[in-house]
Amino acid sequence: MSAAVYSSFFAVMGASSAIVFCSMGAAYGTAKSALGMVAMGVGKPNLIMKAIIPAVMAGIRAIYGLVVAVLIAAKIKPDITIRNAFQIFGGGLAVGLSGLAAGVAIGVVGDTGVRGMGQQPRLFVGMILILVFAEVLGIYGLIVALILVTQQ
Repeated sequence: MSAAVYSSFFAVMGASSAIVFCSMGAAYGTAKSALGMVAMGVGKPNLIMKAIIPAVMAGIRAIYGLVVAVLIAAKIKPDITIRNAFQIFGGGLAVGLSGLAAGVAIGVVGDTGVRGMGQQPRLFVGMILILVFAEVLGIYGLIVALILVTQQ
């Protein structure tokens, strides 16, 4: 298959989608869970270190997007075929949109879970389990993106 003039555009959009959407998920998840952490910390400052876990988990989203964007950038060549460009674009969207969804889920669960933990500390383990379930959404997108981007 020959390279179309616009092939590189779709590959670059894949890299952009990966980092932009993952960063949006990370930013939202961090901000939302930090709100809960601060609200809970006013009444129970001794639980702040436990309450920081959702914000850290949300921030990992951006790392997934960065890894895929760097892999994509290394694959972009002037003679890239349209098939490979669309495959790379799909990989960027896979990790980006799943990272966005995971970040939103982590933010909502982190905010509510941390506030609840301030009232009942035994909720900590349940909150962590739900956060792990939200986390794997981003990991699934990362796996699909790695498969799509590294295939020839």
